[in-house]
Amino acid sequence: MDKKSFLHAGHLPTLLAAFLYFDLAFMVWVLLGPLGVGIARDLGLSHAEKGLMVATPVLAGALLRIVMGILVDRLSPKKAAIIGQLVVIVAMAYAWQIGIHSYREVLLLGLFLGVAGASFAAALPLASRWYPAEHQGTAMGIAGAGNSGTALAALFAPGLAAAFGWVNVFGIVLVPLVLVLVAFFFMAKDAPDAPPPKTLAEYLKVLKDKDAWWFMFFYSVTFGGFVGLASSLVIYFNTQYALDPKTAGFFTAGCVFAGSLVRPIGGYVADRVGGVKSLSVMYILAAIFLAVVSVGLPAAWMALVVFVCAMLALGMGNGAVFQLVPQRFKKEIGVMTGLVGMAGGVGGFYLASSLGYSKQLTGSYQLGFMIFAALAILALFGLTSVKTRWRTTWGASYLTTAKI
Repeated sequence: MDKKSFLHAGHLPTLLAAFLYFDLAFMVWVLLGPLGVGIARDLGLSHAEKGLMVATPVLAGALLRIVMGILVDRLSPKKAAIIGQLVVIVAMAYAWQIGIHSYREVLLLGLFLGVAGASFAAALPLASRWYPAEHQGTAMGIAGAGNSGTALAALFAPGLAAAFGWVNVFGIVLVPLVLVLVAFFFMAKDAPDAPPPKTLAEYLKVLKDKDAWWFMFFYSVTFGGFVGLASSLVIYFNTQYALDPKTAGFFTAGCVFAGSLVRPIGGYVADRVGGVKSLSVMYILAAIFLAVVSVGLPAAWMALVVFVCAMLALGMGNGAVFQLVPQRFKKEIGVMTGLVGMAGGVGGFYLASSLGYSKQLTGSYQLGFMIFAALAILALFGLTSVKTRWRTTWGASYLTTAKI
């Protein structure tokens, strides 16, 4: 890639603003996971309840991405992002001042934290609309690397909870949230060639295209695996290996950083060798590593190594998927980002909740991991079945500007 060409191809302050907004929003989105050990202890939650607790924001974020996608096209990515972040800030302030006293209240908070997860549908179009097809993988990878915020939550939240109490963590997090919102307001700029708003019928029309469903499924595995693990691993390491919450948070942060930081690399590799080829390899690797960790490795450090490898594959897969989406649905990138992002969140909800239910019903996490590994293989078969049709039907305009 021509570095100079990329730096001058779009709007760098907007790309940076999208990354920062996405990063902090994702930190908040999965916050219940790193705080889950303390919350579960104080509220007396079962394994299944812990799984559903950390999965609730993921599902809420998935569904709200459709709403955010509509706001992006109706208003603009910047305005939609600001509205969403204000809602999150108010919810966090309420939880900090009033407190969380029951399982029902923590689930309700999870629904509001889902708004932070919907940031995906604003941050990526904000960046994508500034860049041409040959730089889409890299630009979307950089903006999408904001999912590293999930690592920040795992790295700092357990230690802050031990020092100040988990309720007060909600108040502490408000400081960076507000600072980033102010920076975003001044740095971000909507692209001048944004597509015109669409009617609801036009939003529904894209679902008639089977390619939309394929992309939703592909991302439900790559991103679903990433966010499902990011939400669950603190509780997993604490339960499976009796690690204290702070150490479990460090282990989780290592896994999540790995998956987050390689997302731009995944986009770059997809730009160079083709999204289909790159994504195929990532599915194979993810399935292998999830199957290995499902057996219950004897030491926590062994599980850490395998989870890091799984997250590397899933993170690069995320970049590969979004190297392909803007090529196929450039005019519908807002709604497609919402739809594909929603599917990714649904995959994350499934993985996080299934791990809790697997532990509760069978006494082991194995079944939850094995089923998700099988989904990765199914996605590989699906990708193989459609790649020939894609190469012959996407049109010359796509094939002359970027590889698939």
